[in-house]
Amino acid sequence: GVTTMMPFLQKFFPDILKKAASAEQNTYCVYDSQMLTLFTSSLYLAGLVTSLVASQVTSSLGRKNTILLGGVIFLLGGAINGGAQNIAMLIIGRILLGFGIGFTNQVSYFK
Repeated sequence: GVTTMMPFLQKFFPDILKKAASAEQNTYCVYDSQMLTLFTSSLYLAGLVTSLVASQVTSSLGRKNTILLGGVIFLLGGAINGGAQNIAMLIIGRILLGFGIGFTNQVSYFK
């Protein structure tokens, strides 16, 4: 979604827009950017890693506190992404979003 929005690409990935402008037929290959891939996959990787350790955190903190922890981490990640000025802030925010998702997904799924 956001990776195809022009204002987002203009601010954080201007090289992709340059490739898209010079593409003759298929614009699919212009999205061949390791930074864009890192931005996209960082949330999923952080969520996966966190969900593996979330059960131990839930055992020590309890379900309610773990859900609150996940929510606070998710809120912090959203705030960082909302105020991002560079790609590093975007990736850090996405990692925190992934941590929040990993905690809350694991703890709310199992009873």
